[in-house]
Amino acid sequence: MVAAGAIETALFDEIEMAEVVSPDYPGERLMVGRNPLLATERRHHRQDLLAATEALLAPIAAATKLEKWRLKGAARIGVRVGKVINKFKVVKHFRWWIDAAGIFPYQRNADEACLDGFYVLRTNLPAQTLDGAATVTASKQLSRVARAFRRLKTVDLKVRPVFHRTEVRVRAPVFLCLLAYYVEWHLKQKLQPLLFDEAEPDSQHSSVVAPSEASPAAQMKAQTKRTADGEPVHSFQTLLTALVSRKCQIAGYWYPVHCKRWVLCDRLLFRRGIDLRSNK
Repeated sequence: MVAAGAIETALFDEIEMAEVVSPDYPGERLMVGRNPLLATERRHHRQDLLAATEALLAPIAAATKLEKWRLKGAARIGVRVGKVINKFKVVKHFRWWIDAAGIFPYQRNADEACLDGFYVLRTNLPAQTLDGAATVTASKQLSRVARAFRRLKTVDLKVRPVFHRTEVRVRAPVFLCLLAYYVEWHLKQKLQPLLFDEAEPDSQHSSVVAPSEASPAAQMKAQTKRTADGEPVHSFQTLLTALVSRKCQIAGYWYPVHCKRWVLCDRLLFRRGIDLRSNK
């Protein structure tokens, strides 16, 4: 799209995101964004990889210029180059050829460096349904889907493999897994003031292109391990472990197992509108 003139890279020095159309993608809207922080990070990282690749290409170029025991033949040179030029996955950043004299020159491709930090998102939804900023936000929130699968399989719920084949039998355990995750999500929302997690981290950023950062409140929790009220902060796993081991029921009444430890926890949860003594 840059070569076709659909995108002017110089404009992104003043704007963060632009919506364009391209005949290569009929019926779709293209959101082009540039993250300057990501561009700087990739630029520094690429310089190290390019230098390492050039250190591998230099002996090959020198071997094609020797008077004795010279590396000859396009096939032999191509095999040597092919073994090393993409070792660090930067082959697109180089231009190389074999001239008429059998010499192997190479140089860096500056055109690729101009695209550092750029990304393109495609959608077929109309702007009335999902505008450009909402498209970028929705794309970033896809990480929550991957995080949900991770929690289903490993972290919290630890769902085991399902050895069923019929559709009805497969749907039943999948439904129970999603129901369990739905309950977990509501628990996190209710217990969020006592957790390190943020309720809505994406809503606190004015720029949809810039990377997400923890809010000052979340940073204070991580540093002090305390809430704004001076209460201890938990991860969701440690809080659940404590709640599971906390009580036993005798004759219909809840009795604390570790009374001194959990009277404080009961008070904290009661302030948040959560009554663990309720059997409902």
